[in-house]
Amino acid sequence: MADSPFIVDVTRENYAQVMEASFQVPVLVDFWASWCQPCQVLMPVLAKLAEEYQGKFLLGKLNTEEQQEIAAQFGIRSIPNVKLFRNGQPVDEFLGALPEKAVREFIDRHVGRDSDAVVQQAREQLAAGDAAGAIALLTEAREADPDNPRATLALAEAQAATGDTAAAEATLDSLPASERDKPEAAALRSRLSLEGQLAGVPAADELEARLEADPDDYEALHQLALRNVVEQDYDAAVDLLLQLMKKDRGFGDDAGRRELLKVFELLGDDPRVGQYRRRMASLLY
Repeated sequence: MADSPFIVDVTRENYAQVMEASFQVPVLVDFWASWCQPCQVLMPVLAKLAEEYQGKFLLGKLNTEEQQEIAAQFGIRSIPNVKLFRNGQPVDEFLGALPEKAVREFIDRHVGRDSDAVVQQAREQLAAGDAAGAIALLTEAREADPDNPRATLALAEAQAATGDTAAAEATLDSLPASERDKPEAAALRSRLSLEGQLAGVPAADELEARLEADPDDYEALHQLALRNVVEQDYDAAVDLLLQLMKKDRGFGDDAGRRELLKVFELLGDDPRVGQYRRRMASLLY
């Protein structure tokens, strides 16, 4: 195991180097101990897959008895605990001695695949405004590699860009259950939900005129906020949704708060979310 270029024993001395490698490929760190029988069962499975994948991921073995400081840093309380790192941060994990098929599925969600090059090409076409071309490429990619969730998500994004909300939602529904609640999929589903609510809604200038005539026109307030979200003017949208919360929490079954939560999903790790949450909390408490 020590002779493999794809497997490394993680120690305090080389920990930084191992984390640096995670900027290039996924790094799978197996937290184990010599007394742990399930660890002994899982170890050869991980080693076999590391050799089979030939550098598409790096396997790190961390002995929790010898490297207690690192184990404590990640709050390891039960082993085997396998964490996957990208860009120096843990992004996924599993506990226990899973069977090889389950471990392989876990790894496949993160390692590079041949179809990823097609997905990237399709994303570039989509960014250039060629949604139809992107859909054609992604349909081929899914046929060639149906287990690549990145191709499925990209296809849903391209379908959404054409306005085919129903197709995009159906594509999202075809994702494995483990992928459906991940940030990118959840954000796209929230955007589709918001866009669906805009069917038949008046243009922004008409809604603004209605609000000028009647600042308590809650329907216009809500609809204008949704338009701003879809147009990615989040500051304006949040201002309007907070106004709606302040004026009438009962409108649309607390629509202001519900739409704000969708905005947070859309923005993910954007630093503005913290500011928006504080403003919302000031109204709730």
